[in-house]
Amino acid sequence: MGAVLSVRGASLAFGDRTLWHDLDLTVESGEFLAVIGPNGTGKTSLLKAILGQQELTSGTVEVAGGAANVGYIPQQKMLAASVRARDLVGFGVSGTRWGFPLPRRGDRQRVDELLAAVGATAFADEPVSVLSGGEQQRLRVGQAIAGDPSLLLCDEPLLSLDLAHQRGVSELIDAQRTTGAGVVFVTHDVNPILNMVDRVLYLAGGTFRIGTPDEVLRSDVLSEMYGTPVDVFRAHDRIVVVGAPDDHGDHH
Repeated sequence: MGAVLSVRGASLAFGDRTLWHDLDLTVESGEFLAVIGPNGTGKTSLLKAILGQQELTSGTVEVAGGAANVGYIPQQKMLAASVRARDLVGFGVSGTRWGFPLPRRGDRQRVDELLAAVGATAFADEPVSVLSGGEQQRLRVGQAIAGDPSLLLCDEPLLSLDLAHQRGVSELIDAQRTTGAGVVFVTHDVNPILNMVDRVLYLAGGTFRIGTPDEVLRSDVLSEMYGTPVDVFRAHDRIVVVGAPDDHGDHH
């Protein structure tokens, strides 16, 4: 089905600090791209640039079909106590992110379909404030996919979730590829999604590498990026990075 995202010659700098430069990136329909690297390297800023919320220092970003074809799962934050689970998903159906949407014919059925798709029917009428982090993230996935996006952007969607909820939310996001959606998944820990990832964009030290996990997550590659010895080990289907500045244990 072709490319859903094209980034060409992209650079982002704040003052005299360059996060990355000359970034060329294409995400194909149905592809799963993980964006990883230490804090402060511009992972979230890249998503904001794709969303049109962050102006690039140079370069271009093009989304197939425009911004209307983008679904977005933000980092977890406090949600209003009065909002029900179905209301949150309903905002995605109506295209309204703030305030309560006006109901339209067919909206309730669509919301019910989305709630069922993300396994949230049982708590559809509960206030989101009483739900677990994993349940709230299921709702955010439902909201993000309401418009059948061609590109799904995910900003640390697994933060603060236990292993069971990490797996459930990851599988929900991965399932969107069956409709042709491309996924850009920012994370500090690639291990929960390692078996889903097609390619990795690794940001570090003002540079980047793009390739399969086996091509990028290697001692020689990361040592070159960081300018210091970095060891990468594989243990029980997990990747462990040791020695990278600002990294801790098995974050990658």
